[in-house]
Amino acid sequence: MGVNLSGLVKSRNIDISDLRGKPVAIDAYNTIHQFLSAIRQPDGRLLVDSNGRVTSHLSGLLHKITSLTEVGIEPSFVFDGKPHRLKLRTIEERRKRREEAIKEWERAISEGDNKRAFSKAQQTSRITAEISDSSERLLKLLGTPVVHAIHDGEAQSAYMCLKGDVWASASQDFDSILFGAPRLVRNIAISGRRKILGKDKYRNVEVEMINTEKCFVELGVSREQLVDVCILMGTDFNPGISGIGPKKGLKLIKYHKNIENVLKSLNVEISEYQQIRDIFLSGPYVDNYNLEFEDVDYDGAINFLVEYGFSKERVKLSLDRIERSRRTNRTMKQQKLLDAWL
Repeated sequence: MGVNLSGLVKSRNIDISDLRGKPVAIDAYNTIHQFLSAIRQPDGRLLVDSNGRVTSHLSGLLHKITSLTEVGIEPSFVFDGKPHRLKLRTIEERRKRREEAIKEWERAISEGDNKRAFSKAQQTSRITAEISDSSERLLKLLGTPVVHAIHDGEAQSAYMCLKGDVWASASQDFDSILFGAPRLVRNIAISGRRKILGKDKYRNVEVEMINTEKCFVELGVSREQLVDVCILMGTDFNPGISGIGPKKGLKLIKYHKNIENVLKSLNVEISEYQQIRDIFLSGPYVDNYNLEFEDVDYDGAINFLVEYGFSKERVKLSLDRIERSRRTNRTMKQQKLLDAWL
């Protein structure tokens, strides 16, 4: 989930075509979670093949790679590594929430309430090793760059953006701002008309972009200070201080300048706050990644997806669209480079 800065940080809506020709690093697990949440049967059950293997994420990835490529966006997907030890508490809390949601989903199914069942089922999504492995395999068969983070994929995506290797980091979470991404793109995987979680209502989800430097200026704090604000609120790595939300945390840091002074004034402690700071500000990261696109492995992709119950004709149609779009994108890029020399 990450930190919730929606009450502080301003974003602006953009058209997806505004990202044409720009490389974007996508937080893979964050995006796969969205597919697992949204792509379900009416009663909330995931899409599966004849062997009971989940296919919701594969359907989402194939569609998204196709649509992004046709717009001219160059996506790479960054996968999580081993969770940091300070994140284990959050992971356990999420596990307990999933278990409770499963019980409520089963109750709704037994009562024949499909609407409530679907809503509860959306809260039960989790990425298994099989889902992660099959996602990565499909991306590679589609010729899409894959990067493995040491810990959080979002942190690695932000680092790649900070280095200038990609134009933006794409994630639903605001943590990319804390991790140092100059630009954060939200809703890249779920734009359009979407059902509101837990309600029988829909809303139009727009692609959003946040310029983080502008964000710091508007808030009147540095990146380091905003990290301190979030540690006071609570992050995936610490529970925070009861009663401190975004606005109060910001006010405290702007007055006291840093978290040390705030903790002293409140006479409270946050254990390992310096280690949490270091996670957001210093990594660790990997540098040995390759963001070059490969040709689509037609036979491999078709055989792989057909094994999961996909229609061969549908898959081939998507692959043709991807390859055709990549050829067009390469031609446009080469023409821009040529024009720059003239």
